[in-house]
Amino acid sequence: MYVCICKGITDKAIRNAVLDGANSFHDVSEQLGVGSQCGQCSCVAKTIIEDTLNEITLPAGMFYAA
Repeated sequence: MYVCICKGITDKAIRNAVLDGANSFHDVSEQLGVGSQCGQCSCVAKTIIEDTLNEITLPAGMFYAA
């Protein structure tokens, strides 16, 4: 799904940025440009970043329940 319409950034691109080492909204924004135009995508992008970080930091076999 497109998260940032201004820059054409998808949720998958945001997840991939986190999996490649970005660990904050600032890091993802610098890498992809998310949130740098109108800013409407910032809240959704931050949620995706947080969820992805939680998924990769939990011990194997455990799942994050929001």
